[in-house]
Amino acid sequence: MRVLGIDPGLRNMGWGIIEVAGSRITHIANGICTSLGSDDLGTRLSSLHAQLTHVLNTYAPDTAAVEQTFVNKDGAGTLKLGQARGIAMLVPAQAGLTIGEYYPNAIKKAVVGVGHADKKQIDHMIRLQLPGVKLAGPDAADALAIAICHAHHAQSAGRLSEALARASA
Repeated sequence: MRVLGIDPGLRNMGWGIIEVAGSRITHIANGICTSLGSDDLGTRLSSLHAQLTHVLNTYAPDTAAVEQTFVNKDGAGTLKLGQARGIAMLVPAQAGLTIGEYYPNAIKKAVVGVGHADKKQIDHMIRLQLPGVKLAGPDAADALAIAICHAHHAQSAGRLSEALARASA
């Protein structure tokens, strides 16, 4: 199973691709889509859409996961982040992928073991779980963490489905 993790952002949208085979997780690629254009929001969103579409076409993931937006005190900033998150959801949906959504604390707990880990801890654990990975930046590290979180949840759901099928047989 090939998993795309997306860390939504209006300036920098991190992405990371992993391959999952049983309990083995392998790094495929990671990067950052940077919004291009002027201060025109439509142009910036279109740029992110085109770049993320290129990532999907290049790496052909089987599923995707996106970080849930948290609401902060800056309503306008939260709204803009929500629009970038819309692009992060739209591109995989257009490719027919199922999309998992995870809150930041759930992602941190899945990768680091605690829900309030900082960026350095996430970076460290990503490097431990994906030896030799060259990270494009903190946003790409976060995206790989989202992909790993999704892989863990998908494996758990698969084991649960198998157990329920055996129990009902």
